[in-house]
Amino acid sequence: MNTKFIFITGGVVSSLGKGIIAASLGKLLQARGLKVTIQKFDPYINIDPGTLNPYEHGECYVTDDGAETDLDLGHYERFLGVPTSQANNVTTGRIYYTVINKEREGAYLGKTVQIVPHITDEIKRRMLLLGQSGEYDVIITEVGGTVGDMESQPFIEAMRQLQWELPEGDCMCIHLTLVPYLSAAKEIKTKPTQHSVQMLQHSGVMPDVIVCRTEHPLGPELRRKIALFCNVKPGHVIESQDAWSIYQVPLNMHKEHLDELVVRKLGIENFNAPDLARWTEFLDNLQKPSKTVNIAMVGKYVALQDAYKSILESFVHAGAACGCKVKVHSLLSDDITADNVTGKLSGMDGILVAPGFGERGLEGKIHAVHYARENNIPFLGICLGMQMCVVEYARNVLGWADASSTELNSKTTHPVIDLMEEQKKTTVKGGTMRLGAYTCKLKKDTLAYKIYGTETIRERHRHRYEFNGKYAADFERAGLVASGTNPDTGLVEVVELPGHPFFVGVQFHPEYKSTPEHPHPLFKFFVQAALK
Repeated sequence: MNTKFIFITGGVVSSLGKGIIAASLGKLLQARGLKVTIQKFDPYINIDPGTLNPYEHGECYVTDDGAETDLDLGHYERFLGVPTSQANNVTTGRIYYTVINKEREGAYLGKTVQIVPHITDEIKRRMLLLGQSGEYDVIITEVGGTVGDMESQPFIEAMRQLQWELPEGDCMCIHLTLVPYLSAAKEIKTKPTQHSVQMLQHSGVMPDVIVCRTEHPLGPELRRKIALFCNVKPGHVIESQDAWSIYQVPLNMHKEHLDELVVRKLGIENFNAPDLARWTEFLDNLQKPSKTVNIAMVGKYVALQDAYKSILESFVHAGAACGCKVKVHSLLSDDITADNVTGKLSGMDGILVAPGFGERGLEGKIHAVHYARENNIPFLGICLGMQMCVVEYARNVLGWADASSTELNSKTTHPVIDLMEEQKKTTVKGGTMRLGAYTCKLKKDTLAYKIYGTETIRERHRHRYEFNGKYAADFERAGLVASGTNPDTGLVEVVELPGHPFFVGVQFHPEYKSTPEHPHPLFKFFVQAALK
């Protein structure tokens, strides 16, 4: 069977959930026994989202091979349980960067470099790249932005060309659109969808399936109307009503026969009915918790939920595994002081201090760590959260009053967290952090070893600062154990406090590897400790 290509576009408004639809369809096809991967094409000119503030674009997701990517790749991995890579997220910036470098090298033999064919040819090359290995039966491509956006036009043109160039039956387009309800008129309106599809058709792309985001059910008459005016078959108008959980969407799409439409359109024969038993079991556990646990998430970007998307989803996975609802209380670290920390955090069953960059809000994080340690409240620190727990311990247990990270105070006499040596040699910001999966060796007879159940683990990183190894012996004597280290460099990756109900700081990002069917053990043990 040739590799099949599915393109997913969006219309009317942004943030309709193309990534969730792509991930849900991928899950259904995978459950039928097909090998599936999903890629995202983003229209912004940044090479990647690594230098973007989380308030601009949500969290930056990191893959095993060190790619800084769009947060939708997190959805892809959580739904499919399959790692993504550098090739799964491509931006306009990366496309232009490649073409301009080739032009400078003389690759175009003196020709005028243009959007068509040079930019579109590079987009098509990237769109087909994952299919060249023969590893996948189906490749789903989500095109970011909204049809009609100036930035998206080269991607839509590349899709048009591929629909013409690929063999008949190897390619299809799914268009996700909004069907709004006007409360004043008490009517569902299809006109925005009609205009959106017409705009796509004017670009030469004919959608095979239209998925309609709606708050209300779409009756047969409305579906027929959309099909008639959008030039698709009546059965190819799919309803995507708001779901109680994003993890319910695959089941909703299966009920709407989306996966069946796709396999028939692409001529995929001898396909199985989807096996969703484990997914359904997870949803049952998620929907029927027996208890509730309250977790404070102390961070710098809590005003935007997507800034900590993977952490929030990891709590969903862990809660379902533990039979409880994890209620996350997002607290801005800027607002936490020594005077109000008790009022802010009292009543919490656990405290997570989240990742971040820069000086703002660090003292608030230190106060939160201090409160958790002193009051025996389960604590988990991730990346910057781990670094702040080291600073807190140095100040309040070791007695080094000016102990700090050099990110916060470059003149401290006790730089317990310092810029990594290799980072001191570069001034370039994009793609230069310690990125991707690295090995960590855990000490036996520690909580970290008990959590993972193995001596060697691999976790993903995204940081410039690290635990200053010259102070390791001082911390060990004072009771803070370095329970995980990189076997090659000696970098301290995990610290923990024996005797505390749960006090763990990790330099890596465990949230990137949690999935509904395989909750990350760190989150699972943390939630269990909070329940106690």
